[in-house]
Amino acid sequence: MSAPTPTNTEKQLSVDEFIVSKTDERGKILYGNKTFIKISGYNEEELLGKPHSILRHPDMPKVVFQLLWDRLKEKKEIFAYVKNLCKDGSFYWVYANVTVTLDKDAKVIDLHSVRRKPSRASMKVIPGLYKLLLEKEKSAGVGASQKLLNDTLQDMGESYDDFIFNLQH
Repeated sequence: MSAPTPTNTEKQLSVDEFIVSKTDERGKILYGNKTFIKISGYNEEELLGKPHSILRHPDMPKVVFQLLWDRLKEKKEIFAYVKNLCKDGSFYWVYANVTVTLDKDAKVIDLHSVRRKPSRASMKVIPGLYKLLLEKEKSAGVGASQKLLNDTLQDMGESYDDFIFNLQH
């Protein structure tokens, strides 16, 4: 399946809609609720068993996913803003919470993600920040993008978690 060509058409969740999905620990989709299937434009058969990265929009800096995977490997939850690419090339933004489901022996069962509509305040900040991170990544690599993110947060006097949380609430 080839990646769709991105368009400037944006889809939006309503405030009472939630996208829910589960993946294995490598990101292969195991479950997606009806909202996930509807907004993505894929049918269930096209999603199940596929890597969640089929929804990765090229405007997303890799550093965000690096942070996400680093946290999940530590079996910690993460909140992040993500721009996803739909099958038809349109896109949608989400405020995502991703957690690790563990069995009684602390082994990973799956990754569980619940996503909702991002706040207006976050959408005044995140797209511009991600554009800067992506530009830095393209010119100097993911490490430089990580440094830019860290420096930006340090200048603001906030941790990543506080920054993300404060934008949403």
